[in-house]
Order: sequence, then C-alpha cells, then structure tokens
Amino acid sequence: MFELFDHTADLGIRVRAGSLNELFEQAATALTHCLIGRPDAVQATTETSCEIESPDLEYLFFDWLSELLYRFDAGGFAPADCDVTVSGSSLRATLRGELFDPARHEYSHEVKAITYHGLRVEQEERGWLAEVIIDI
Repeated sequence: MFELFDHTADLGIRVRAGSLNELFEQAATALTHCLIGRPDAVQATTETSCEIESPDLEYLFFDWLSELLYRFDAGGFAPADCDVTVSGSSLRATLRGELFDPARHEYSHEVKAITYHGLRVEQEERGWLAEVIIDI
C-alpha cells in the first residue's frame, strides 16, 4: 500500500508493506503514479533488470527510486510492475513496462529528483514503512 502526500512545493511518497521486497515494489508503483497520469495504461511489454548496492537500506531505497527515475528520464522507460529481492544493502530487480508513449500516456508530475529530505525506511511491528520526498 502506498500514498502520496503534499509537502510544500514537493510531493511525498509513503509506502507500507509486509515485507522488505514488497516495500520496494510498492515504491516503484508509487513513483509510476507520480510520473504518469494513468499508470494503468502502462503495459508490461518489455522486461529489463537492474542490480544496486548501497551503504545501507535508506540509501538503497533512495538509489532504487533514483534508478527508476533515471530510466524514465533518459530512456522513457515506464515500469508497469516489478519483482524485487533485497538482501542486506543490495537489490536485484526485474522490471516490466514499456516506453512512454504520448499517444497513450499522460504526464502526471515532472519529477526532478528524489531527495534525501524525510528519507526513512523502518521495520515496524506489522511490516515495513518507507517515506521519501520527491522534488517536482
């Protein structure tokens, strides 16, 4: 489960999930919702993968979202869904999606960057919580 929340001139993402892998998967879905006005129009026609290593879990979360944003900005890749495996401070993911098509997709927000402001990833009693502010 994820929710978007306003933060001054920015936008926040708050994700809750039962497992760490699901937390990162839901964060990808939340970012797609920030980028694309009708995210359900994105089809899983292309599959790609990525691996990320970071010094700790919070930086891994930041680097994950930054990688997804880079793939969208630089190559137009919009993820429809993904499978993520987090192990310590490394991540392996399979992304399924397609290239952004202005004839079928619409922009929601121009996301400039993922920020460190408000960044947190915590294990709670019933699962995991992550929050991050994105610069729009």
